[in-house]
Amino acid sequence: MSPNNVVNGCKLVAVLLLWLGPTAGDKHTGHAHEAEHQQHTTHSAVVSDLEEVVLVIQSQRNSYHARRGGQRKVEVLQQAAELGQGVPVVLLLHELSGYEGDWSILPALPLLSASYSQSASWFIFIEEETRVTLAALLQVLHRYQAHEEWFLGKRLSDNEASIIHHYAFSEDPSSFGYPDPAAGWALSTLLLQRLAERIQHEHLKSDFTIDLKHEIALYIWEEGNGPKLTAVPEFCTEPRDNCATTFTTYMPNCGDPVSKKDIFVAVKTCQKFHSERVPVVKATWEKDAGFLEYYSDVTDASIPTISLGVPNTERGHCGKTFAILKRFLSKAVPKADWLLIVDDDTLISLPRLRQLLRCYDPKEAVSLGERYGYGLVQSGYSYTTGGGGMVLSKVAVSRLISSGCSCYGDDAPDDMVLGRCFTSLGVPITHSPLFHQARPDDYSETLLSLQQAISFHKHWNIDPVAVYKHWLQDTHPPDEL
Repeated sequence: MSPNNVVNGCKLVAVLLLWLGPTAGDKHTGHAHEAEHQQHTTHSAVVSDLEEVVLVIQSQRNSYHARRGGQRKVEVLQQAAELGQGVPVVLLLHELSGYEGDWSILPALPLLSASYSQSASWFIFIEEETRVTLAALLQVLHRYQAHEEWFLGKRLSDNEASIIHHYAFSEDPSSFGYPDPAAGWALSTLLLQRLAERIQHEHLKSDFTIDLKHEIALYIWEEGNGPKLTAVPEFCTEPRDNCATTFTTYMPNCGDPVSKKDIFVAVKTCQKFHSERVPVVKATWEKDAGFLEYYSDVTDASIPTISLGVPNTERGHCGKTFAILKRFLSKAVPKADWLLIVDDDTLISLPRLRQLLRCYDPKEAVSLGERYGYGLVQSGYSYTTGGGGMVLSKVAVSRLISSGCSCYGDDAPDDMVLGRCFTSLGVPITHSPLFHQARPDDYSETLLSLQQAISFHKHWNIDPVAVYKHWLQDTHPPDEL
């Protein structure tokens, strides 16, 4: 065997050993019930090497995302082997406990604390597409005393009071900072331990998880009793000198876009919006659809709309949505791999959606969109919020309808009912931050500048056609198929 083969073989074995690592049980024995100050005697006030770092990749269970998370883990461990300053614990969040709600972080804190806090000084949370430079990360962590409470990241803030943040800090929205998840964020172990203890004994103010990054920062801040986010310039999204983290993209290139005819588009409307909202759809994104139908409470040949025999409701629309699901599986509509359900005031880029969908396997049960949560700390469920658009594979629709899961009323919240059904069926709710339940003005401008947004929702106080042209219309869309 040549020397090169020996070296390469040793590297491969090293990475595999790093990947497998010692189990939590091997690393943490005998001290679980010691006093808090004793838990920190195993590591110094300032982090000395990567052995004191736990890196949590916020991965998802869908096969594409699980694969990307696994690739990121291998990259980190290879880098650690080459750096020679210890080996961090690298975790895939979706594998941590098997609980789907771990994506909302707070439910995962007790397990993270129990398993790793005795040997770790820092917990770092990154996206699947966040790249980490371990040497630079160590330099950053050296600046902060690990025996103090620290919350580090790239600071975002609201330009104006936002509905998705429940109009928090309405008098001065920019005064409150929350982390850009693409750049990663960090908690000192002392802070994570306190949060883990608190979450087990305290009810959250809201059962809903709407915007994770903002709600995490609010929970940590604790109305002034906890630390605010400390802005760290080395937590980056765009590459520059000395960055500890950088970000690639939320719009990966997985190949050619799927065909127009692979997506069937269902637009939910009602008679009172036929003249107000439907013309906006026709003036903006309807032309990019291969198959599209408008579903209303009345038939209007001028649009045209289809009545599904379900009366209009002021909210919820579950009856209408389930009628759409059944129609999608019938011979009444063309066969397609994907179903997109939107509201009549949803603005969406179908070319970008077609590009994104190339990453997903239509033979899997996929529910894709902007993910919200309900009661996740108490074993609740996740759901794809309806206003930003719900994307379902035909396999997912078939499984749901054949399961018998159904609405408890025509006006039940359709997106939440779908989420509850999919959770009971073991179908993961897959998140993409490119879908948006609200208007562009309701999101951080810095955050949106990173994205090729796929959707926004609501026409309130905006010119929807102008918003579409500015945020969603591409000068050179993908080749039409």
